[in-house]
Amino acid sequence: MASNNRKSIKRFRMILIGICLIGAYILGTALKTMLVQADYWRQVGKRFESDSIVVPAMRGNILSSDGRVMVASLPKYRLFMDYVVIDKDSTARVKAQAWRDSMVNCKADSIAEGLARIFPDKSKQWFKDRFLEGRRRNSHAWNLYPKMASYIQYKQVKELPLLCESPLKGGFNPERIMLRVKPYGSLASRTLGDVAKDSLSDSIRGTSGLEWCYDTLMRGQDGIKHRSRVYKQTVDFFDTEPVNGHDLVSTIDVTMQDIAEKAIVNKLKEVNGDKGVVILMEVKTGDIKAMVSMTRYRNEQTGESVYIEAQNDAINALWEPGSTFKTGSIMVALEDRKITPETTVETGSGIYIMHGRPMKDHNWHRGGYGTLNVTQVLEYSSNVGVSRLIDDAYHDCPEKYVQGLYNLGVGIDLGLPMGAKPRVRMPNTDKIKGNWSKTALAWMSIGYETMIPPISTVAFYNAIANNGRFVRPRFVKAEMQNGQVIREFPVEVIKERICSPHTLRDIRTILEKVVSEGLGKKAGNKRFKVSGKTGTAQVAENGSYASHAYMVSFCGYFPSDDPKYSCIVCIRKRGLPASGGGQCGPVFSEISQLVMNQGVYRDPREASDSTSIFTPELVREKTNMVAGEVPDVVGMGARKAVYALQSAGLRVRLRGAGVVQEQSIPAGTKNAKGRTITINLK
Repeated sequence: MASNNRKSIKRFRMILIGICLIGAYILGTALKTMLVQADYWRQVGKRFESDSIVVPAMRGNILSSDGRVMVASLPKYRLFMDYVVIDKDSTARVKAQAWRDSMVNCKADSIAEGLARIFPDKSKQWFKDRFLEGRRRNSHAWNLYPKMASYIQYKQVKELPLLCESPLKGGFNPERIMLRVKPYGSLASRTLGDVAKDSLSDSIRGTSGLEWCYDTLMRGQDGIKHRSRVYKQTVDFFDTEPVNGHDLVSTIDVTMQDIAEKAIVNKLKEVNGDKGVVILMEVKTGDIKAMVSMTRYRNEQTGESVYIEAQNDAINALWEPGSTFKTGSIMVALEDRKITPETTVETGSGIYIMHGRPMKDHNWHRGGYGTLNVTQVLEYSSNVGVSRLIDDAYHDCPEKYVQGLYNLGVGIDLGLPMGAKPRVRMPNTDKIKGNWSKTALAWMSIGYETMIPPISTVAFYNAIANNGRFVRPRFVKAEMQNGQVIREFPVEVIKERICSPHTLRDIRTILEKVVSEGLGKKAGNKRFKVSGKTGTAQVAENGSYASHAYMVSFCGYFPSDDPKYSCIVCIRKRGLPASGGGQCGPVFSEISQLVMNQGVYRDPREASDSTSIFTPELVREKTNMVAGEVPDVVGMGARKAVYALQSAGLRVRLRGAGVVQEQSIPAGTKNAKGRTITINLK
């Protein structure tokens, strides 16, 4: 019995010793892993973390209405080199490190020569010194070139000695970065919008414009992958494949956008304006063909003023609309049969006291207009005339007037995916909680007491042009995937009819006369009829109108007989003269003339600017224009040549892009008006 106990105790001791030895081995292995091989495992961990576990989806492009790329995602590359081999097998690591070091030393010259050829802004010696400096520092992530490389440059770099090897063997491990690129530079940049990296998810998100409104469609869905060693090679396994974002076909027309932008900037420089807005809208569809919002900034280096699209005032700015609002006021009274186009009103000497406050016409210092009918009231934009007509009809029931505006579509929410909402308040005449004064109606009727973004004003005039059918402004026509349209965005009708046929007929006749006979003459065109309304309003700053800041505008449509486009032009400036017809009218006229010139076909590179990937050529100016003769346009850019030839009464057809090399009708030819001239550009 005792012998069995001794054997059991001995067996137990042997087992215990075995367990202790195994434990000691495990502990020793762990300590070795933690201490001796800690650096190796840290490097392995870093390598694993640096691998793209999240695979970014390709963000969709934004295209123009005719399919030209206006915003795209393009890959750029940072050229990183790892000079240190990481391998658990010390023998294999030493062997691989020796090979990599020898290649670095013997191929440094050829690698530097190749890099200097691909990136000529740096010399061969600079690249060689840079390449060897990384080896001296034993860097794991040495940037061979300070700038990012394009995809083509990256592919060329991958053909160089050593750099052509796999990352594990040669150490060349570039980082791919997706950038948003606008080939036309700043053209329509505020409408297209911007993107930024999300600080939480590290992915790209839209922050403004169409990039923000349609972010979920364009960004796609990121994928997930992991890396495993298979037969001594690292292989990527996708857990979830990335789903690339969809493309958007916008309504923007590159040529029309360029026309509008250049026209407003030229006028802003001429009148020393602070801000300028142009919106060009297609009547039947509501498509926004061009939208420009320019703001003046001071160039700190030159001291000169520059105009850039810093914010989208066309849809975000809440401004008192001024006299363009009078059209809606007159339509309310016409609709309610309070007035007819022949109704007369006495404007006297141009000053009339409205409930204790003086209402003035712009020509009050010249004696005013006297007696006017309703048509003439809008032709001459009489403040006294409009305010008296509306106040007489609605002073005791101002809510009926405001409801009439809503019925027309003035001041209603357009339901756009971006932009500010108009503010046309419904009267509350309560003595304690009210928002209405005795003078509110009179001043609201002429465009004060309200805040409306330009997009709302042009949408209302577009409805007048569209036979009373109020369509929602449209910025995107279709959604595409892999070049195929998968969804179309239909034309949306806000109001099928804004007013009765008699009101629509009367107001369209009046708006045509505003241009043909009234203050809007400079918005007109000799080749087709134009309709619209001028606007001039003082701008309140810090609660006062004493700053002499003005908002001048012209809003209308063309051609009057069969409207194709509606357009608004706004300029904010300081000091007099301030005239919507005199300063915005010419911009409207220039835009309408160029847009309606059906014989012009321009290359999109003509629309590029200094921030784009294209660079337009400089052209010489012509000063030898003779009335009645075909001008000499050789050497001009397309836009100036077209303008000069159209001004001489010619129809123009373009071939090529760049500057004019030859013209089909020789300069100096007389009596060529009405003929078609072809100009070849190169």
